[in-house]
Amino acid sequence: MNLMVKILALISDSLLIPGVLVLISMFVYSLCLLGSFFSLYVRVLRSRKDCRAVMARIDAGENVDYDHYRKSEFLLELYRMDALGWNPIRCEKKIADVVQRQNWDLGRSKFLIRIGPLVGLMLTLIPMGPALVGLANGDISSMAYNLHLAFTTTVVGIFVAAVGLITYEVKNNWFQEEVTMLQHALDLKRENAEGIHAE
Repeated sequence: MNLMVKILALISDSLLIPGVLVLISMFVYSLCLLGSFFSLYVRVLRSRKDCRAVMARIDAGENVDYDHYRKSEFLLELYRMDALGWNPIRCEKKIADVVQRQNWDLGRSKFLIRIGPLVGLMLTLIPMGPALVGLANGDISSMAYNLHLAFTTTVVGIFVAAVGLITYEVKNNWFQEEVTMLQHALDLKRENAEGIHAE
């Protein structure tokens, strides 16, 4: 039994350094994701007024000159759908492609939400064993070092998950709004085309 415990302890201790490296990598990745999120946030704010103006013109059945508006991903998709002649089949495929790209983007945030706490928890528990051993042997410095390592990895893991959660929730709302407006624009164009044919 003692041999099995020693083997498990050796396996657990051997995961400490790789786990720390993974957590540091995830922390750097979360900072990069946060930077790209703020960049997207600025672009969304700058183009929101133009997007509403374009949707109002489409709602009124007017033609839109996209060159007069600030370019954004949403307006670019509208322009591409307009270039397709608002063909229902092709535009539905275009919207499906947009949703697929958005899901891939959101997948990065989901990865941090799921993996960040797991790695943080693992790195919290691994140093607890040596900390308890240090406490039993009266080695306070060893116990303090391992507890400090356990708590800091927990904090970093929570930070990584928090970045993932915030970016996921906010971007998910933006993306759903964009898809809804794209579908609405297609429905309006289809309705206008049917009205013209009926006349």
